[in-house]
Amino acid sequence: MKRNATAVWNGSGKEGNGHLTTQSTTLNQTQYSFNSRFAEGLGTNPEELMAAAHAGCFTMKLSFVLGAAGFTPDTLETQCTITLEDGVITGSHLVLKAKVPGISAEQFEACAADAKANCPVSKAYNMNITLDAQLQ
Repeated sequence: MKRNATAVWNGSGKEGNGHLTTQSTTLNQTQYSFNSRFAEGLGTNPEELMAAAHAGCFTMKLSFVLGAAGFTPDTLETQCTITLEDGVITGSHLVLKAKVPGISAEQFEACAADAKANCPVSKAYNMNITLDAQLQ
């Protein structure tokens, strides 16, 4: 399987702007700029997209891990925060809130740790990955 996205940039790094389009067109000429990345400007940015990728991949992987362990989650909600410090992406922090009927705290923690270690995006990211998993 291969997926793709295209970035187009016009102008200088600080004053210019660009747009991103994904193969599925979920992002379709979605704006990004210096301000959307480093300030509070409108549009997206690479770190936000990395966070979405990690949250989505981890959550889906956890659903599969739970299923293999005999559990069907009612809800899995993951927020991911990507940290950019001094021009380097240094970490990804996952905060999970889950409702999984019948699972013990120990089983839940083991499944969440498995998903964190083995989702394809976690494996691709060469940074510190942390997880705060809450069973509700």
